[in-house]
Amino acid sequence: MKKRRFIKKNKVARLILFMLLTSTTLAFGQTQEYNFAGNVTSGGQDFPVPGTSIFLDNTTYGGVSDFDGNYSFKANLEPGEHTLIASYIGYSTKRIKITLASSNELNTDIALTEDLLSLDEIVVTGNIVGVNKRTLGNSISSVKSEDLVNNGATAVDQAISGKTTGALVQQNSGDPAGGISIRLRGPSTVLGSSDPLYILDGIIISNSSNQLVDLGGNAQNRLSDLNPNDVERIEIIKGAAAAAIYGSRASNGVVQIFTKKGKSGAPRFSFSTNVKINELRKKIDYNTAPLAWEDPFDRTNLNTVPVKRYDLQDGFFGSGFGVENYFSMNGGSDKTSYFLSTSHLNNEGIIKNTDYQRIGFKLNLTQKAFEWLTINAGLNYVRSQSNDIPNGGINSAYGAITGFVFSDNSVNPYPNESGIYPVTSLLVPRTNPLEAVNRFDFGQKVNRFITSVALDAKINDKLSASYTLGLDYFNQSANGFIPINNTSPNANGFARKSDLNNFQYNSDLNFSYKLDLNESISSNTTVGGSWQYEEFDRLGISADGLSPIVEIAESGSILTQGEARSQISYWGSFLQQSFSFKNKLYINGAIRVDGASTFGEDQRNQLYAKASVSYVASEEEFWQNTFGDTFSTFKLRGSWGQAGNLTALSAFQRFTLYDPSAINGSPGLIPNTQQGDLDIAPERQEEIEFGFDAGFLNNRLGVELTYYKQDVSDLLLPRELSPSTGFASRIENVGNLENKGIELLLKGSPIKSNDFSWNVTATYSKNKNVVTKVAGGGQFALAGSFATNYVIEGEPLGVFFRQFYARDSDGSISLDDNGYPFRGTTEDGLSSKVIGDPNPEWFGSLINEFSYKNLNLRIQIDAVQGYDIFNWNRRLLDNVIFGGGSNVGQELSGNRPKGYGGAQAGIFEEYVEDGSFFKLRELSLSYNIKEPFKAVDNIKISLVGRNLISWDDYSGWDPEINTAGQSNGVRGFDFAGVPIPKTYQLGLNINF
Repeated sequence: MKKRRFIKKNKVARLILFMLLTSTTLAFGQTQEYNFAGNVTSGGQDFPVPGTSIFLDNTTYGGVSDFDGNYSFKANLEPGEHTLIASYIGYSTKRIKITLASSNELNTDIALTEDLLSLDEIVVTGNIVGVNKRTLGNSISSVKSEDLVNNGATAVDQAISGKTTGALVQQNSGDPAGGISIRLRGPSTVLGSSDPLYILDGIIISNSSNQLVDLGGNAQNRLSDLNPNDVERIEIIKGAAAAAIYGSRASNGVVQIFTKKGKSGAPRFSFSTNVKINELRKKIDYNTAPLAWEDPFDRTNLNTVPVKRYDLQDGFFGSGFGVENYFSMNGGSDKTSYFLSTSHLNNEGIIKNTDYQRIGFKLNLTQKAFEWLTINAGLNYVRSQSNDIPNGGINSAYGAITGFVFSDNSVNPYPNESGIYPVTSLLVPRTNPLEAVNRFDFGQKVNRFITSVALDAKINDKLSASYTLGLDYFNQSANGFIPINNTSPNANGFARKSDLNNFQYNSDLNFSYKLDLNESISSNTTVGGSWQYEEFDRLGISADGLSPIVEIAESGSILTQGEARSQISYWGSFLQQSFSFKNKLYINGAIRVDGASTFGEDQRNQLYAKASVSYVASEEEFWQNTFGDTFSTFKLRGSWGQAGNLTALSAFQRFTLYDPSAINGSPGLIPNTQQGDLDIAPERQEEIEFGFDAGFLNNRLGVELTYYKQDVSDLLLPRELSPSTGFASRIENVGNLENKGIELLLKGSPIKSNDFSWNVTATYSKNKNVVTKVAGGGQFALAGSFATNYVIEGEPLGVFFRQFYARDSDGSISLDDNGYPFRGTTEDGLSSKVIGDPNPEWFGSLINEFSYKNLNLRIQIDAVQGYDIFNWNRRLLDNVIFGGGSNVGQELSGNRPKGYGGAQAGIFEEYVEDGSFFKLRELSLSYNIKEPFKAVDNIKISLVGRNLISWDDYSGWDPEINTAGQSNGVRGFDFAGVPIPKTYQLGLNINF
């Protein structure tokens, strides 16, 4: 019985197998082999576009066009309707409907149109997979790898300058690794940082600016650890609607950096070497009069004595030389690909005996473990070291340029035969600038590891998942040493040692589900969560009273010593839903719940939302029939979103802190003067954005226009408390701030032929910032500004609020009976008022790129207009009691009254200058030699100039710097800062 059943089952199985094989054979019998071929050209130009990807939609069949634009491939397909797609960077994706019938040969020539606005570019906005830019209802800017190199820049943020709208990039110092600030659509906080969130290959990385030893205000920011040569592209998310996916850390926008990855095939190698010279762009005027006052303090004593004047700038400024070498290789198979690079940079500054060295190692691996799973792993190690000379003078006053502005240049600054430097600042103890650059020893060292692993799983045709674990760790060590018997305020010597360990990681898990609801509507649902953690510990010790030859702080008289620790956790989850209607109308919405350990218990979790819409009207038939000849592309977009900022919150901000103190000789604790706030919450931002993207003349001209309005609420500000509370102040959510503006991008390709092309890019950004609420309608001075930069309700952030000139009814400066100016008072009897604004009215750039055969020329001019600088240098140099400025020479020559500069010293309005400038940011000329030798693909020779010319009316060295470094509110502050050098660079690049 069992045997019969087995035989019956066996017959049934054989029958089923026969039917399957038969049906499969019939199915295969319905397909046939087709040969696809054709030529790809640039529409209207009729020249080939090599490297174009041509493939059939929803299949694995396709090919790539060759050098002449020809393509060919074979495919086994069923007869019927199919879509042939052609895609290439810089061109609009072309979709062509084809019908497969009995003929096996299909010849389809394709004419691509330029996509100057990159609407078909794939961008990442916090989702698992990239999305087409045309689907977004908000503005996202991209910077490609070729725009980040061969421009004289040594850091990624430095190279971004002028490449995109809405991003104000300011180099705060001309030191070799001087700090850089990036503001996206204006400042969004007062006490925190307005720098954006930086993400490297899915890892949130630190861009902190830690001044472990006082260099006068300037501090390196850690984005200097990244090599621009390793970067494939940068995407800048400026609006809250796009940034909302990152929650409480995204109020300042997001900068996503994607590094290069390997490509399958034989190993490919690239080597580049650059040599550069850094020079001071201009000197400032100084006192050249061969006279000195017999008594500089007595205005009535006009007797002079003959002296010799010295140009002290020659003593501490000099030419700096730099060398950078870079080597990379990439390759792999269909399953495994790799990218490996190593680099070395040694760049000297224009302040003598300063330099910056960086050694880097980068590895990216991609492994296709299974058909459904891809693993990406990355490792980046950087070792940097700098030799620094302190400048500035916000805190300490021992800097080189600080000494210069206080010095009497009638004193010979050079050392005597015994090597002892003379005192050049006769009134107050300041350093002889030549001694600072020749005897002081300040420096920093950084070791940094950035590593990540990402798993990308395609679970089925509709569902995909992604998991990323990223780590960022660095150790920063700094030291400072001033030997004994010097001319600084620390005559008995000074030593400082400080170390910082910073660690952070993020763990993100996301799922995405795509579904075509019908032939017209498709849906994409994304859900995800993240856990982030960061910590640092910091130690420092300072001492003076050193013994001879001793250079360590431990052996001196301890001035300060301290330790700080911080631990912060962040968590969040989000849901994002997108709909597409006929690939023309796109609707997107998302919510995120975010939390952090810094928030008060009742404020521990925050909710953020966003919504956006995008409509590509030019895809409509009515548009093509009506406006198609004029508007090749037209897209309308709008968005609304919320985001947060917690950079103003320290790890234990909500608590009242206690300070160690001896009480009656015994250890004890006393409360800090600042009271904690257990209900403290993050600052919140809400933004609306509208705009359009348009392409004219067959996309030869592109226009991108955006209007935005940001409202920041719950702004964290100090609030004064009644003395009866026992505290002086408390940080509370008691302020509001507003930014609104427009961004305009123009891209054009006036000429494009086989031999010659001309491309133009112009950007214009205008932002108006105002602090709309301060608790009690008050105002307060920002720390680190000598009580000059203020937060005032109804005014832009950081305005100058100080003394001003008394003026006559016609507006001219009033003079007293002796012919000297004096201070004025307001109608309310106040001696101070707003006298300047360091926030620019607008900024922009103009880039022209010319190419003739193998010769390329690039010219970039950046502009920042309508902002003020407070020139602290001139306030000191022009004062007769110091004597080094050119106006003191004018007094000695009888061209203005003696002591006139001293009278102006208390009238701060005098030193507010227009900082507007146009700067020749980049000028590069390169020649490409193709296949000069066997096994060598090409050799490129380039000559580059950076910051060569600045058209401005500023009397100082450079209107672009900010001595307060990356400070958020203290801007336009020039006090003994290092000017940005002009750079000449000669480069050689070999690909083989």
